[in-house]
Amino acid sequence: FYTSGRTSNEAAFLYQLFVRAFGTNNLPDCSNMCHESSGMGLGETVGIGKGSVTLDDIHEADTIIVMGQNPGTNHPRMLTALQKAKKNGAKIIAINPLPEAGLMGFINPKSPAQVLSGGTSIADLFLQVQINGDVPLLKAMMCLMLEREASAPGTVFDEDFIGLYTEGFDALRAHLEAQRIDALIEASGVTRAELEQAIDIILRSRKTIVCWAMGLTQHKNGVGNVREIVNFLLMRGSIGVPGAGTCPVRGHSNVQGDRTMGIHDRPSQAFLDRLQEAVGFDPPREHDFNTVEAIQAMLDGRAKLFFAMGGNFLQATPDTQRTAEALRKTDMIVHVSTKLNRGHLVHGRQAIILPCLARSEIDDQAYGEQFVTVENSMGVVHSSRGHLKPAHPGLYSESSIVAWLAEKVLGPENPVSWCWYIENYDRIRDLIEKAIPGFERFNERVREPGGFHLYNGARERKFNTDTGKAKFTINPAPDLTLPEGSFRMMTIRTHDQYNTTVYGNDDRYRGIRGGRRVVFMNEADMREAGFEAGARVDLRNDFGGEVRTAPRFTVVPYPIPRRCVGTYFPEANVLVPLEHYAEGSYTPASKDVTVRLSLSS
Repeated sequence: FYTSGRTSNEAAFLYQLFVRAFGTNNLPDCSNMCHESSGMGLGETVGIGKGSVTLDDIHEADTIIVMGQNPGTNHPRMLTALQKAKKNGAKIIAINPLPEAGLMGFINPKSPAQVLSGGTSIADLFLQVQINGDVPLLKAMMCLMLEREASAPGTVFDEDFIGLYTEGFDALRAHLEAQRIDALIEASGVTRAELEQAIDIILRSRKTIVCWAMGLTQHKNGVGNVREIVNFLLMRGSIGVPGAGTCPVRGHSNVQGDRTMGIHDRPSQAFLDRLQEAVGFDPPREHDFNTVEAIQAMLDGRAKLFFAMGGNFLQATPDTQRTAEALRKTDMIVHVSTKLNRGHLVHGRQAIILPCLARSEIDDQAYGEQFVTVENSMGVVHSSRGHLKPAHPGLYSESSIVAWLAEKVLGPENPVSWCWYIENYDRIRDLIEKAIPGFERFNERVREPGGFHLYNGARERKFNTDTGKAKFTINPAPDLTLPEGSFRMMTIRTHDQYNTTVYGNDDRYRGIRGGRRVVFMNEADMREAGFEAGARVDLRNDFGGEVRTAPRFTVVPYPIPRRCVGTYFPEANVLVPLEHYAEGSYTPASKDVTVRLSLSS
């Protein structure tokens, strides 16, 4: 039972309730493929799998570090927040393999003055890290900070914060002191002078925020990447104070809310206990399939039904050909969708598409027009109300579809009055209030302008770990050696794209027109390989002895680090092995895939 991040809180809560009443925790979702590494890394170190900052914190920050993220294309609203921070005096450090236009400068299209003036220069410093060089970079920075602390004790680390709120610092210090700084700097791909410049900026501030996205999470060491960010912030006492903290930036409008509502293949026992008390049945306790495991289960014939609550599973997942094979092996596939997509063409013996209301459409139920709620990346729960006439009078909402299915499948013996909840969504929210902490007076607070913030312990320096303290961790730098003639490939998105939805074949920020099957290469690598600009090449991955090929990609010269190449998602997903995922989180490692390139025949 898959879920995309567009599902509302109300629909997601009913959905997971139906699935658990049916008898399983098979609830993979888009979080598995994106920010699962963030949730795990943050949960282990600061006790909550969400970021600790609010929008106001970004406006108040002295230093903002943007890592593995391209807000110009993927999070354009964030650019406005960064622009305001700059106006308030913040310095911004961008760390990314590509010099993205949205990181270098920003013109707010709503501001005529900015259009005329050329807008705001976003990044004060750009560190061009090589693909997956983030841990070496952060580790090198912390080593250099140790050197500065030794020469001027008490000026670099927040010793009071470290002593009172954290544990494990002495072990991390010993680990850093044993590192070869020059080797770390070389592995990062940046220069020592650039790192020293970054540290100069950081040490002028106690209010530092680190923002990141899938450029850090979609690696084999994705969880370690996130934990290393936490190490860096904890050293400076930059968690739990205004203008400072962790900021994983998510894409879908409710990917964070889905998880809060219980869309999780590995639910906590505490959550299941509260759910049982609220609804009157004992939900299953064993952990089940995440996205990678679900694909493998379908391949093995252990999973017979695939039900998708939104999304484009085929295009979003890794190893496209094997995922297609897995879907074709099912007895039935059901899609609840607002629009058709290519994934609907690949199915099992039977296939059903249930068209549903979009969130922008009016949802009229027995008690009148209804609204739903979502949770954004900052932990704010707010309302979302449709205003458009439905595309067809016979469309059901996602919540209605779930309720009708649950009533038919589970029968009258189930204690939940499914369709009664659909008459008035306030009733769903009352049930959520009973089952999930933080939603007290849900119906009242969500009607307030702007909604409300969910409680976040890390924001108040209350760390919900087993010891009650934030944890420093030791994260080995990844082995970045490559076989001779190979490249490290990452997948990226175009400007005219939102997740798997592609609106056009242009990528104006990167100068691409009329096509998406392109591979960005360093010009020196092109010369060495004998490729001209515009050459057609095949990309091949040989992971696990299985050859995966993406044919006829056009070579585009681009300022990308040596031995690194960039390709578009989802066209290059076929090269991402199903078994190549982040340790612990199972997030597909789409940002670090070893490939070879050869001229197309």
